[in-house]
Amino acid sequence: MTSAARNKIAEESAPRAPGAGFLKSFGSAEMAAPFDLFLAALVTALIGFGVVMVYSASTVEATVRHHDPQYFLLRHGLFAIAALAVMHAASFFDYHHLYRLTYPLLVGVIVLLTLCVIGFGHSGGGATRWLAIGPIHIQPAEPAKLALVIWLAYSLSKKAEQVKSFKIGFLPHLIVAGFLVALCMKQPDFGSAVVLVFLTFTLLFVAGAKIGYILGASIVGLALAFAAIRFRAYRYERFLAWLNIEQNRFGSGYQPYQAVMSFGSGELTGLGLGQGLQTLYLPGAHTDFIAATIGEELGFIGIVVLCAAYLMLVVRGVRIALRSSDDFGAYLAFGISTLFAVQVLMNLAVALAVVPTKGLTLPFISFGGSSLLVNAAAAGILLNISRQPAAREVMS
Repeated sequence: MTSAARNKIAEESAPRAPGAGFLKSFGSAEMAAPFDLFLAALVTALIGFGVVMVYSASTVEATVRHHDPQYFLLRHGLFAIAALAVMHAASFFDYHHLYRLTYPLLVGVIVLLTLCVIGFGHSGGGATRWLAIGPIHIQPAEPAKLALVIWLAYSLSKKAEQVKSFKIGFLPHLIVAGFLVALCMKQPDFGSAVVLVFLTFTLLFVAGAKIGYILGASIVGLALAFAAIRFRAYRYERFLAWLNIEQNRFGSGYQPYQAVMSFGSGELTGLGLGQGLQTLYLPGAHTDFIAATIGEELGFIGIVVLCAAYLMLVVRGVRIALRSSDDFGAYLAFGISTLFAVQVLMNLAVALAVVPTKGLTLPFISFGGSSLLVNAAAAGILLNISRQPAAREVMS
């Protein structure tokens, strides 16, 4: 299908006037079409598995800190139920309506990120990444990732062949992404900043931007990342500790060292659910380092099965993108698939001490409402794209 034909379908599918057909996107005949049941079942299974692993990994900390072994289980269970509801609702929401919502969503996350860095953020672990609304804590960097994907899909689908132009097709996307990255770095949230950069370059590459522009920007980005590490004391200390974890196992290298110990003690088949001992020593065992707990309790086999599940998730998302009926849906599906893939790879790399420690959750599994709900919404959007006629051809 040519780009012109795909965009024509998008224009015909999109509502003609603000508010027209907005509510009809829930429950119309087209939206009642079957979606990718395999993808829905896979995401549901990952969320359910996450509830089990959060309980197994958090019992010790919940007992010591909150005198209730089910403290994190109950909260994550509520997040899981809400996530399933969000995914279901998003799967019935015609993704073409996101065309109109692109800028409100982008401006909204910019406002939330800005509030974090100007003094309204809630501090934890040396960073100001959360906004506290009563008992609820929101991490704006999570919706920022999805908002950037939606904006990039919107912009790239409009520019078509102009994406090869530096001034029109490349620079504006770099500026918007760079602004979001700067806000994340100000918190600081180095991990989310890296994810935003990966998302931007991947979608630019898929859209057909000139490789020279992407390589040039990547070199500049690497130089800036090196400066951000070298000239920020705690990052540089963490980097040096990562280079020699064994010698720093009681200092800055404590967390990655304990994580590697968890993987090693699990061997081939693991110690069994709830039998892991490293949860006594590993900080973040139910959040950023939950993969280490999985490795200890379910072993190498458990990690391989988990990686296979994520691989199927990404592959299914890419198939949906390739069969999308318009460019906007294609870029949106590619971006969401990339979002899942990058976060999984970075989380596992950190847990295995392949890269220095960064604060990134394992999608659908780690404890944390913001991450779980945003990823569920992203999965729901993928399901909705799969409902479209061209996407359904490959699902049948």
